[in-house]
Amino acid sequence: MFWNKISPVYDLFENVYNRKVYKGTGIKVAEFISNTDSVLECACGTGAITEEIAKKAQKVLATDFAEGMLKRASKKCRKYSNVSFRQEDITDIKSGDNSFDKAVAGNVIHLLPEPEKALNELLRVVRTGGKVIIPTYINMARDSSGFAVKFIEKLGADFKRQFDLDSYKEFFEKKGFKDVEYYVVDGRMPCAIAVITKK
Repeated sequence: MFWNKISPVYDLFENVYNRKVYKGTGIKVAEFISNTDSVLECACGTGAITEEIAKKAQKVLATDFAEGMLKRASKKCRKYSNVSFRQEDITDIKSGDNSFDKAVAGNVIHLLPEPEKALNELLRVVRTGGKVIIPTYINMARDSSGFAVKFIEKLGADFKRQFDLDSYKEFFEKKGFKDVEYYVVDGRMPCAIAVITKK
């Protein structure tokens, strides 16, 4: 699997190519987390966002489909006693309804053939009044060659869609989400963070 293969070098690539945004996204996401929150993170990757959430949350369950990514994240977050890890598919979350205060899914929506399944699952496991937080890299044409995307695709990643800020907002509107807040972590490849409050 591609994400297992790339896991040993993923942090290196991100830190060389897009360090400000890679670090800044976790910091921004953590602003939505309080010290009483139980948080589910899906597609945790190597734990860049997990680490920032762990500093704030009461407890974090970090999940990923790729075992290699989970191993990296577990190693990165070993100093945090409030984090546990589980291999899991974001479109079939093994937690009960209303189990978490917040759910986070970073840089995964654009990889899924049926992203609405993931959105439905994230909303299902979050309690009413809780938040679903979805950071996704967007292409704002600063990297006119699309270097990062092309490079990762050459290695074997399968991007189902790419977004700029307008098409990211349109994506959620078409899925029926009207009251979404958006934040952008700016840098070489910016990250748009969609925040949905469960009604």
